[in-house]
Amino acid sequence: MQRKENVYGCITFSNFTMTMKEEIVPYARMPLPKKEQVALMFDRIAFRYDLMNRLLSFGIDVSWRKKIVRVLRKHHPKIILDVATGTADVALELASLHPTEIIGVDISGEMLALGREKIKAKKLESVIHLQLADSENLPYEDNKFDAVTVAFGVRNFENLDKGLSELFRVLKTGGRLVILEFSKPYIFPFKQIFHLYFTKICPALGSWITNDKMAYEYLHRSVESFPDGRNFTAILDKTGFIETQCTPLTFGISSIYTGSKS
Repeated sequence: MQRKENVYGCITFSNFTMTMKEEIVPYARMPLPKKEQVALMFDRIAFRYDLMNRLLSFGIDVSWRKKIVRVLRKHHPKIILDVATGTADVALELASLHPTEIIGVDISGEMLALGREKIKAKKLESVIHLQLADSENLPYEDNKFDAVTVAFGVRNFENLDKGLSELFRVLKTGGRLVILEFSKPYIFPFKQIFHLYFTKICPALGSWITNDKMAYEYLHRSVESFPDGRNFTAILDKTGFIETQCTPLTFGISSIYTGSKS
């Protein structure tokens, strides 16, 4: 089979054409893999991360995280893994379910340090444990967790299929997966407002408050490239999850994805 590259950036073979997709990374000119760039980005913005979340979402992100807890409440999970836990906002919310243990993992040491301070302030050190770990190579045995949660983290996986496969591997049979992620609204005028807000206002605020404009330009680009809605539930299905659903939140600005392991 003959390989050619045409002027449009496509690789053409004798019987099919495959469009090359540019990898979305925070710092395009930095010669580091996506995973390392994401870790660096969150280390750099960690000191203002919670503040930026409240400002950019007008505080709605708090209610979005609480919905994760509502989804899991009837399942009574005892051992929970929170992937891309960041400063432990979701882990702290999950404590209201009274599990025996919550493990939060993240690739940013600075984010975890802030999370530990918040856990200590709530006197939850005996329940919530944070660990520096890679979501695509989780250091846990198969079938360990009753529930796995991810809030605004799957967009940042370097290898989405591998990351989701790891979530599936460590989840117990009958366990629940809950993912909260940004999505793209399609209804006028929210689509237009969302685009303007994420392309202009967010980077400007990010530059002013965190001195890292590129981190918030990456936010928009990563949301735009993410396979949201039915496209993402199809990927979950392919990974092996069953009973997958997508529930849009706040005019489709974000969505909750759920699934189970059979």
